Amino acid sequence: MSEEARLIYVTAPDRDTALRLANLAVSERLAACANVLGAIHSVYWWDGKLNQDDEIAVLFKTRADLVPALTERLRASHPYDCPCVVSLTIDGGNPAFLAWIAAETRS
Repeated sequence: MSEEARLIYVTAPDRDTALRLANLAVSERLAACANVLGAIHSVYWWDGKLNQDDEIAVLFKTRADLVPALTERLRASHPYDCPCVVSLTIDGGNPAFLAWIAAETRS
């Protein structure tokens, strides 16, 4: 099992959706923690048109080996057709915090 930590960045259409996704991932121990951030304004291409929308960003902390399961769970539970779910490598940090991520994502 990989103990490497990952940060998963997700956007949601509103705070209620962000909180629902955060609670789902943490309660199922797919993530040790989820930070629901404040409002962001996104500018993006979709269906051949330039769009702008307010969204909420969420940061999940998890283990590398849980990224596929967390990604699939978030995709299946997200209202967007193509949700932003990206994994970012954590290449260092507080060893005690990184160990906590590993410990809290074990069933």
